[in-house]
Amino acid sequence: MAHVELSISEAFPTPATSSLGHGSTGFDDADGRGHLDGLTRWSETVSTAAEPCLLIDRETTIAAVSPSCCQLLGLGTPLDALGLPLLGSELRLLDFTAARGELTEQDVEKIPPLLALHSGRLARGLLRVRFPEVDGPDATVDAIATPILTDGHVAGSLTFFAEV
Repeated sequence: MAHVELSISEAFPTPATSSLGHGSTGFDDADGRGHLDGLTRWSETVSTAAEPCLLIDRETTIAAVSPSCCQLLGLGTPLDALGLPLLGSELRLLDFTAARGELTEQDVEKIPPLLALHSGRLARGLLRVRFPEVDGPDATVDAIATPILTDGHVAGSLTFFAEV
């Protein structure tokens, strides 16, 4: 069986390759360090992605979400979801029992976005999601999450979803 690992690294242009001249990288941030952190770099990509994906910060707040992810997870619009806690009132995670009970706090810590955030490693798993406004069937999604690093420390996690 093949083994596949996902690795996401940040590439910063060097002053020599910048078209802006004067040694600027073109990625100046507010603190003047000359580069944007991983979350800032990924947020634009996630918010415009066609694939269902979600970016959370260290405090598990939604930093960016794609429109297709909002639709898949029942989060409303990306603007509605931005800044909300991942496990806020909109997203309801269920266990895989016939009773379809909500996940316990212990099980919630094991969902891929949070596991990648806390472990600093790639995480994958299935989630059962209940939509708040619909009494119909729940959705089962496959989630693959990777930590996002800034200055060598985990600053958040990026998760891609696929409906099963």
